[in-house]
Order: sequence, then C-alpha cells, then structure tokens
Amino acid sequence: MENNEQRKEELYSQAIPAGKRRYFFDVKETRGGDKFIAITESRRIFDDRSGKFYFEKNKMFLYKEDFEKFRQGLENAFSFIETGVVPPPVVVEESEWGGDEAGRKLDEIDFKY
Repeated sequence: MENNEQRKEELYSQAIPAGKRRYFFDVKETRGGDKFIAITESRRIFDDRSGKFYFEKNKMFLYKEDFEKFRQGLENAFSFIETGVVPPPVVVEESEWGGDEAGRKLDEIDFKY
C-alpha cells in the first residue's frame, strides 16, 4: 500500500544520465495538492572493501514558492560559467527571510551546515 501512495504523489519523472552520475527530476504532490520538485543525484561508487559498486544518493526538494529564486540563481551560475562575468545577485525580500539576514543578498548570508 505504501508504494501505491508514493506512486500517486509522483506526477512526472525524468532521468538524466551523466557519466558516473544520474540526475532525477521528479515532480510530486503533497497531500495538500501543492506540487514540488525532488532533485536526486545518484553516483555509482566502487567500494574497495567489498569489491562491489553501490549508489550514493543526494536529494533536495524545491517548492513552488522558491522556483523563481532558484531559477535566477541557477541561470546566474550558468551565465558566470559561460561568460566569466559576475551577474547581479538574487535578492531576498525582508518578508521571506527573518532575523539579521532580512533584506540581504543570498551571497552575503553565512549559511551554517
């Protein structure tokens, strides 16, 4: 039953093979009906101890309200790689980011991981 529930929430999926990596773009839907994108990077890695390959996966979720900022950031990164010219940064609105970071540019915020 759990697999059926997971299939229902996945509306679209595309896999992009890229050498030892594969990228998956899955459009899913929350129980509330909001759509989001799950981006997964899967890397094929060889384990020296076992002598076998395994897959390491990294996943991120991108929600509809963040699409435009994400698109701007990605386009800025692509543009910089292609031209070498630093594009104007994506600006965060005060209402979107509280605390000391309100109104600051994303590249000025110290994200702690």
